[in-house]
Amino acid sequence: MNNVIDFIHVHRDRYVDELTQYLAIPSISALPAHAADVRRCAEWTRDEMTRIGLQQARLEETPGHPIVYAEWMGAPGAPTILFYGHYDVQPVDPVALWTSPPFEATVRDGEIYARGAADDKGQVFMHFKAVEAHLKQNGRLPVNMKFLIEGEEEVGSANLDHYIQAHREQLAADVVVISDSPMFDRGIPSICYGLRGLAYFQIDLRGTRSDLHSGSFGGAVANPAMVLPQILAAAKDRSGRVRIDGFYDDVLELRPEERAEFARLPFNEKKYRQDLGAPKLFGETGYTTLERVWGRPTFEVNGLLSGFTGEGAKTVIPAVAMAKVSMRLVPNQDPEKIATLFAEWLDKTAPKTVEVTLTKMHGGKPWMTDFDNPYVQAAGRAIRAGFGQTPVYNREGGSIPVVSTFQQELGVPCVLFGVGLPDENAHAPDEKLDLGNFHGGIVASACLYSEIAAVRG
Repeated sequence: MNNVIDFIHVHRDRYVDELTQYLAIPSISALPAHAADVRRCAEWTRDEMTRIGLQQARLEETPGHPIVYAEWMGAPGAPTILFYGHYDVQPVDPVALWTSPPFEATVRDGEIYARGAADDKGQVFMHFKAVEAHLKQNGRLPVNMKFLIEGEEEVGSANLDHYIQAHREQLAADVVVISDSPMFDRGIPSICYGLRGLAYFQIDLRGTRSDLHSGSFGGAVANPAMVLPQILAAAKDRSGRVRIDGFYDDVLELRPEERAEFARLPFNEKKYRQDLGAPKLFGETGYTTLERVWGRPTFEVNGLLSGFTGEGAKTVIPAVAMAKVSMRLVPNQDPEKIATLFAEWLDKTAPKTVEVTLTKMHGGKPWMTDFDNPYVQAAGRAIRAGFGQTPVYNREGGSIPVVSTFQQELGVPCVLFGVGLPDENAHAPDEKLDLGNFHGGIVASACLYSEIAAVRG
């Protein structure tokens, strides 16, 4: 391994220059105007995988944006890693809040700023460089590898589950590795062993055929802009507990040993609050902040729209109101069951003075694996080699729905091997990636392949 690690250290500057090219492509999957850019980014990904020595690199067409696949299967008898990542990125609005243009990668104070730097191009690219180092120095990898890089993760991966189901044999592996998650904190590398799931909805209320004059009709009809917040407020009590009937029936409670481990982590609640700019933290009574974010389900309002919001005055009773809401789910909660429970609750809660339409947008199952999984332990050793310290083990509050899909459809464990940081503004202006973590991640990724090879050996 020493020759591989030396190669990585020698080429540090080149890696940043090449990553800059990747980040320059505005592969915003949510905006139709960028469809050609998304395809251009898929082609760039394919060409880069070919250049570093992967084989069978190609675009796999879907009803949406293409998936990029490549493999290297020259290690008979060794384990096979399926690596998953995504090349699409979030929209960049509001652009005015970016310090530098979002698709002109800029290095400041040891961090590279650009949309996709942390989520997920930078973390995908570190594996490309780890593969390149092995192949350049040794002519082979210690394991077999398959790469599946999609272009619709930021819009819900609508076509990914079907692709995996239709290509089970092609994607067969011993373990799935995913680098699309943050470390616990700066200077504290971690291995994530659990993710929350997601159920996401749009609620539309209609009160009348059109907006009405608030003087002529006020007091005669229900106002959707008032009714909708009343409905949403009824979804949680003052202690932060969700009031949807049956919502907690299947929740896997935090184990005492998990709570003890979380309590030992170097988490500063005061700093956390100050970094967020919150006057006071709030959450479900009886749980710490980390327990709430990692191991408890939530109900959140993500957006509201109704009535007149322009400059000046316009005295109307709006005809419609809309809200987008999400529920983060924990192990054993099923998004389909939660969707049914929510629809039933909404039907009982909404008054008959308005028409209600509930649209299910997308969702994903929660996921959790065991600490003592040999591949998770291999990842821990690789992190130690790349960052010089033993990682902590934590859960994450976010969702990566494909993790459960891989586990269900391919029957193999998943390892989350992320090197981002919690403050790297993924999905926000000034997204960035710490270059020290990027380089450490390349070393750790290269070591991971050798550590996984040793699992079977």
